[in-house]
Amino acid sequence: MKTKVTSTERKARARKIIARLKREYPDATCALHHQNALELVVATILSAQCTDARVNMVTPHLFAKYRTAADYAAADPRVLEKEIQSTGFFRNKTKSIMGMAQALVERHGGEVPQTMEELTALPGVGRKTANVILGTWFKKNEGVVVDTHVHRLTKLLGLTRQDDPVKIEQELMEIVPRDDWTWFSHTLILHGRAVCIARRPRCAECVINRLCPSSLV
Repeated sequence: MKTKVTSTERKARARKIIARLKREYPDATCALHHQNALELVVATILSAQCTDARVNMVTPHLFAKYRTAADYAAADPRVLEKEIQSTGFFRNKTKSIMGMAQALVERHGGEVPQTMEELTALPGVGRKTANVILGTWFKKNEGVVVDTHVHRLTKLLGLTRQDDPVKIEQELMEIVPRDDWTWFSHTLILHGRAVCIARRPRCAECVINRLCPSSLV
C-alpha cells in the first residue's frame, strides 16, 4: 500500500533536487534564440509541437524580415505560412502570430505587455507562453512553465501526481522557491533532453538519481 507523500515531504525533496541541479545547470535558460520580447513571443508560439532546434532554424529569417508587431500584423498570411511551414501546424500558428501582433498594435502600442492578464488576453498566448515571456525576458516569476519535459520529469521525481498542467504548476509553485520558478523549468527541460530522455533515460549519469523514485540504478 502506497503512503501519501505530504506537501512538506515533497518540498524537502524538491529543495534537495534543486540544490543538485543548480550545481549541474547553474545558468539554465531558454533555448529559443531571441533578442527582444516580441521575438520570444513569436518563437514560443512556433515551438508548440515543435523542437526548439527547428524553431531556431526558422526564426533568423523571420526576425530579419519582421522587425515589429506592425510588420507581423501586415504580413501576407500565405507567405508567412510558407516561412514557418517546417515548424508544423503552420496555418494555426500564422493566425496566432498575426492575431497576437494585431492585438499588440491596437492595445499596447506595439509593445509586449508585462502582466499575466494582458499576455494571456493575446491571441495564441496561453499561460505557458506567458510564463516563458515573463520569466525569461522580464525576469518576473509569475508561474512555472509546464511543458512535456517538466510534466514528465516532475511525475518521475514524485513531485506531483497530477496530469493537468495547471494543477502541476500549482503544486510546483507550492514546493519550489519562487525565485527559482523560471530557472527550474528551463533546467528540467534541459535535463529531460540531455539525460532523462523519455525512451532511453541515462539514469547512471543523472545527478539526481538517488533522489528519484523512478531511477533505474
